[in-house]
Amino acid sequence: MLIDSHVNLHGEKFADDLPEVIVRAKEAGVSGLLNICCNIKDFEATLDVAKRSDGIWASVGTHPHDAKDNPEITAEELVKMAKHPKVIGIGETGYDFHYGYSSEAEQVFNFQAHIDAARELQIPLIIHTREADKLMMKTLDREMAKGAFPALMHCYTSGPELAKDADAMGCYFSVSGIVTFKNAHDVRAIIDVMPEDRIMIETDCPYLAPVPYRGRRNEPAYVKEVCQGLADVKGWSFEDTAKRTTDAFFNLFQKADRAELWG
Repeated sequence: MLIDSHVNLHGEKFADDLPEVIVRAKEAGVSGLLNICCNIKDFEATLDVAKRSDGIWASVGTHPHDAKDNPEITAEELVKMAKHPKVIGIGETGYDFHYGYSSEAEQVFNFQAHIDAARELQIPLIIHTREADKLMMKTLDREMAKGAFPALMHCYTSGPELAKDADAMGCYFSVSGIVTFKNAHDVRAIIDVMPEDRIMIETDCPYLAPVPYRGRRNEPAYVKEVCQGLADVKGWSFEDTAKRTTDAFFNLFQKADRAELWG
């Protein structure tokens, strides 16, 4: 039983074969998916994928790259959308200063609205962080002190200091196909010390396809390779890793129902 905790299935890259992609995921032993909203203008499309089947859930939010697109986003707006029974998380959201698609001020404003919504609803904040370790630590330290909220450090590739800080706050972590990349030694080193009961797996499809599919369009069926990569780092069996990561998913995303899983 595998859960892909982060997919992007509502975009044009899956427009022609989404039903087949879902079938392949089921055949590969995937039992559930979380479809991620990266811009609130795409929320209905994100939700439509989740409505296709039990075992598929959705989030609501705006990615830091797209913060400029939602300059007046409010927690109230996010809370309203997140009350749909299929919506189990807020985000993805956070900071990303690699490309500079949105300014720091826009990203800070955007992230704050998401934090406030997650705290109000007590559903997980799905955090994207890249080249922003110090600001992310400062923000999380300040905001958790105001009132705790559940949080997931999605596709974690940042530094050990932020990982240690997030761990101390009780945050969960998700591991992507990067764990299988030949030169991802730093990422594997951090995964090795992640809390054993707070790790889950994801594809982040259509991006970051794991070895041996690297360079192709990623899809949920390939989360098997992510599971094996995590198992190899942690010294766990594949079956134990699948159980641990599935348990972690439901421990964090408490609005999701195990009874909806496939198979």
